[in-house]
Amino acid sequence: QVQLVESGGGLVQAGGSLRLSCAASGSIFVIHNMGWYRQAPGKQRELVAFISSDGSTNYADSVKGRFTISRDNAKNTVYLQMNSLKPDDTAVYYCNARIRNNYSYTADYWGQGTQVTVSS
Repeated sequence: QVQLVESGGGLVQAGGSLRLSCAASGSIFVIHNMGWYRQAPGKQRELVAFISSDGSTNYADSVKGRFTISRDNAKNTVYLQMNSLKPDDTAVYYCNARIRNNYSYTADYWGQGTQVTVSS
């Protein structure tokens, strides 16, 4: 089975920065797409950033220019560098990865979520 473990969340003042990490482990043959989502209280989960296997990226308009997604294939890890944080960025952040395992089964996997709180 595949697990995604997130870290790096916490409390930060507006204008500050955080870097989230998400490491995949388990039965992994290849990791395709990886992304970060977030869910604020009372809101739907939304896509924050996405990175494909060839390194191309996409960002939500609300974070474009402030957040950067990257991946380290040797470590099976995706990162989200968050700069110029705003109170509206407060949410639980989840990583996601589409992974083909060693038994030729492909599925989307989710991390447990990490809380990001941005104070005014």
